[in-house]
Amino acid sequence: MPKFVLIIGPQAVGKMTVGQELAKITGYKLFHNHMTIEMVRLIFDYSKESYRRMNQLIRYEVLKEFAKSNEKGIIVTGCFDFGKDFELEKKETDKWMNLFEESYVVELEADLEERLKRNTTPNRLEHKASKRNLEWSKKDLLRSMEKHRLNSNLGEGEKIFKNYLKINNTNIEANETARMIKERFNL
Repeated sequence: MPKFVLIIGPQAVGKMTVGQELAKITGYKLFHNHMTIEMVRLIFDYSKESYRRMNQLIRYEVLKEFAKSNEKGIIVTGCFDFGKDFELEKKETDKWMNLFEESYVVELEADLEERLKRNTTPNRLEHKASKRNLEWSKKDLLRSMEKHRLNSNLGEGEKIFKNYLKINNTNIEANETARMIKERFNL
C-alpha cells in the first residue's frame, strides 16, 4: 500500500518545490494543490462554494484511487488553516489520511520576505497559472495572512498530527528540505 505525505504551509512557502524534490528522491508521485485548483478555477469562480466543493471532491477521488494502487507513495500539498477553519481542515485532511496505512505531515514555514520572493519564481509561475497575475497573487498572499492562520503555534502540530515534522525553510534549499523529510520518515 502506498504511503501518504502531506506538505502544508502558507502560500509561496515552497510546498510544491519541496514536493518536486521529494518526489525525485523517493519515487513518489506529486499531487500538488494547483493541479486541481487550476482546472477547477477555469469552470467555477474561485470564491464560490461550488469551486471549493469540486476541488475537494476531485482531490479525494484521486487519492482514493491512488490508495488502492501499487505505487510507492504520493506527496500532496496544500494550505491548512490552524485558525477559524481548523475543524473543516482537519476533517478533510483526516479523510485523506484515513485512505492510507502510513501517513506523514510536514509543515513548512518561512519568513514573509522570503515568501514574497518565492511568489514570483519561474517554477511557481510555470505550474500555477493563477499566480501569474503577480499583483493579485501578492495581495492574495497578504490578505490570507489576515484571514487565516496557516502555520501552527509552537507545539501545536505535534498534538494535531501523528508522524509530524515542522521545518522553517527560509534559508534551506528545497532539495535539502526534501532530504530532511526523507530521512526523518525513512521514506
